[in-house]
Amino acid sequence: MIIYKIIDGLEWVAFQKNGIFSGSVVDLADGFIHFSTGAQVGETARRHFCGRTGLVLLAIDADALGEGLRYEPSRGGALFPHFYGMLSIRHVVWDRALASDPNGIPVIGDLPADQS
Repeated sequence: MIIYKIIDGLEWVAFQKNGIFSGSVVDLADGFIHFSTGAQVGETARRHFCGRTGLVLLAIDADALGEGLRYEPSRGGALFPHFYGMLSIRHVVWDRALASDPNGIPVIGDLPADQS
């Protein structure tokens, strides 16, 4: 299964250089890396990334994360994937730069049907 992470372009550059990612500022504060399923990532973009530019959508191999990945309640009780650990570059299946719509909301676009 694929899960998704929206990160800043500079974070993505550092991730590629270092080969590991310990999380964005909010992840570090919460003690885990926040992810979204394919059904959740559009709303995540709208709520948490509106008005930001230079964003990148990462597709992550959830199965490779092992026991550190947990689905825990968040917005309205929905279960969101949270990862307790360091993300390795080998977990990234693909990446995509995100454009924004006229309201500043990042456009996720089509996701592969079998990977959301």
